[in-house]
Amino acid sequence: MPKIPATPAIQADSGRWKALIFIALAQLMVVLDATIVNIALPSAQQDLGISDGNRQWVITAYALAFGGLLLFGGRIADLWGRKRTFITGLIGFAAASALGGAATGEAMMLGARALQGAFGALLAPAALSLLAVTFTDAKERAKAFGIYGAIAGGGGAVGLILGGFLTEYLNWRWTFFVNIPFAIVAAVGAYLVVREPEGTRNRSALDIPGVILSTLGLVSLVYGFTRAESAGWSDAGTIGLFVGSAVLLLAFVLTEAKVKSPLLPLRVLTDRNRGGVYLSLGLAVIAMFGLFLFLTYYLQVVKGYTPVKTGFAFLPMIAGMIVGSTQIGTRLMTRVPPRLLMAPGFLTAGVGMLLLTQLEIGTSYAGLILPAQLLLGLGMGTAFMPAMSLATLGVDPRDAGVASAMVNTSQQVGGAIGTALLNTIAASATTAYLTDHASGATTPAAQKLLQLQGMVEGYAAAIWWAVGILALSATIAFVLINTGKPGTGQVAGSGADVDDEVKIPVVAH
Repeated sequence: MPKIPATPAIQADSGRWKALIFIALAQLMVVLDATIVNIALPSAQQDLGISDGNRQWVITAYALAFGGLLLFGGRIADLWGRKRTFITGLIGFAAASALGGAATGEAMMLGARALQGAFGALLAPAALSLLAVTFTDAKERAKAFGIYGAIAGGGGAVGLILGGFLTEYLNWRWTFFVNIPFAIVAAVGAYLVVREPEGTRNRSALDIPGVILSTLGLVSLVYGFTRAESAGWSDAGTIGLFVGSAVLLLAFVLTEAKVKSPLLPLRVLTDRNRGGVYLSLGLAVIAMFGLFLFLTYYLQVVKGYTPVKTGFAFLPMIAGMIVGSTQIGTRLMTRVPPRLLMAPGFLTAGVGMLLLTQLEIGTSYAGLILPAQLLLGLGMGTAFMPAMSLATLGVDPRDAGVASAMVNTSQQVGGAIGTALLNTIAASATTAYLTDHASGATTPAAQKLLQLQGMVEGYAAAIWWAVGILALSATIAFVLINTGKPGTGQVAGSGADVDDEVKIPVVAH
């Protein structure tokens, strides 16, 4: 095999580690928002008079705008400049959060959530692509993505703690207002210290048909899974959304293969390693989102924990993610191929998930839930870190934004699938259990106990599926991802002169 020349080195930005602080802070804000509003939703619904039928739209409006516009946001970052897009996204997200916190009715709240999602779709891919083009030395990249991966994996659990505190001791409006100081500090810091390398923009004309097809296709897909959770998988509207999504996304792929300047160059997807990352990461997020949902309900409804206590109960998972990402993943990333971190990481998380299939009403937190969370955190942290780095490694610098957007898209779609699919499985198992055991519950106390037992049975059944999904994720990572360990020099995406061809990272095959 002929020797492939390394991408020419460039002078490293002296402020890159300061830049990482503000990029990570912005990422934390976006990830926090995915769970913090869930804790506040019951209080917000009551204050604003939102009906039970419409309360899901507080979550759905954000998810549709965020998931649907991610590819567009990634392309805007490549075209307009990642630093400029990043700061614009932060300012817009803060303004939308202020609007949500000040909401006086249902329409104002739903509009604010959709705006948050739209600006989040600018912010998230800009943040990851800034990281990709700023940290080009293999060892430094490992450290930077270790920190970023820990935040991406553990931020959701931090959101549960913060959401519990704010809702219990202040009020639900502060779950929105808390974003404003995060955004201001990150925007000012980014303006002062972030330096985007020269020659990394993609100034080609915007692919308008691609924007329309991808946005409508992704919105239809995310809404299809959201609708399936409430209306059922056999509902005509749910099926119609899935069919429409398939048609739109197929048309999008065909369009991208023909246009001169595609929104999503197919080379980004067809690379074996990046494709393996997107697929395995999306599947892992399916399992994780279901777990957050079930454990939150189990701890609050079955065990009677307060929102704050529930948030603190997730601390072992956060600790595990930080250790897995910054210690295990970072230290080993330059020594072993990525698949030997990702596959064992997903399997370790699967063992933690397997422990949780043993949940019962009287399960000990210290005896089962705590060790299960530690394994989940360690496994996910170890796997997320190389996944985040590999998703943008070797990509043409002009495509860094849209490649980063694909990471977020796989996570967003995975989250929508996880919530809908695992919740449906749990509800079906609970119904079956209650039907089989209803005759034995003849007193109010027995009926209440039966309800709790039915809930736990449902959670356990869904968690078994999550175990299988993590095993599949590990298999895909091991089979598809075949790149060797990163070299110690510059990697592609360093901002050197850009050709029409995809840059190939310096790796040992």
